[in-house]
Order: sequence, then C-alpha cells, then structure tokens
Amino acid sequence: MNRFSLAAVALTALSLTACASLSPYGPQSSPGGQGYSEQRIESNRYQITYRGVGDPRPVADYALLRAADLTIETGNDWFEVTQRWINGRPDSAGGVRPSVSIGAGSSNYGGWRSSGVGVGVGLNFSGPQPTSTVLEVIMGEGRKPDRPTAYDARDVRSSLGR
Repeated sequence: MNRFSLAAVALTALSLTACASLSPYGPQSSPGGQGYSEQRIESNRYQITYRGVGDPRPVADYALLRAADLTIETGNDWFEVTQRWINGRPDSAGGVRPSVSIGAGSSNYGGWRSSGVGVGVGLNFSGPQPTSTVLEVIMGEGRKPDRPTAYDARDVRSSLGR
C-alpha cells in the first residue's frame, strides 16, 4: 500500500470517528439513544442511567450530574451512590490503533525440515463504542453524610455543570 492510500484510509477512519461522539448533556430522546433517564424506586431512591458513546469517563460524569440535578429538583441537598454499573471498555473512544503480531513455526515435509518467523503489522479502525453508567442513589436533606459515596448536589452541579 503506498503512502497516499494509507493516508486516505487514515483520513476516512478519523472522519468516521468524528461522526459518533458524545452528545451534549440532556435527556434521552429515544429508547437506546444518548442521554439520561431515571426511574423512581422509592420516595428518596432512584436509578439513573446515562447512555453515550466513546470514553466512559464523561458518561460517568454526566450520570453524576444528572443525580445532582435530580436531587435538587426533588428538594433534597445531597445524594449517595449505593450501587454503580459502568458498561464500557477502556478503549471505547475508538480511533486508529496499531497492532503487531509475531509468529514462528516449523514443519517436516518429505524429509525436508523448514522453519520460519513472521511479523505482521496492521491498523485497527473502529469508531466510538456505546457506553453507559447506571447509578442507584438515595437522596436526603440537610447535612451530607460523611462517606466517600455521598455527594453535595450543588457542589457536583457546580463542578460538573456544562
């Protein structure tokens, strides 16, 4: 493959990667689409889901931001994450990733013995992958509990608000 062809393939892969990116913070507009959704479990307990594509970290931040917004909307001051599920591979941002493989072998055929070593180099082109974060939270009023899983809703909104 000549340099022009390789550059064209790389440019195409990068433009496809740019097409699928994390949407701005907001509610889900369709089932399975990007954005947040929540389900009330008890009067002060919710399950919050944020679906996106690409790097799982911003998706997890958006889930925390939605928990903060919902806490404030319901008249509470703090929330505590009681369970958390993150669905996303560390490489879910996609892109171009080089790969190298090395192999060796030997064989006998008709009295002849042969052996060899091979090296392969390739490029893996993939777009961003779907990812999601699901939080189960409880909410409360007043002073935030002194636990690392508890958050002040207004502080989270101030830090992560976009």
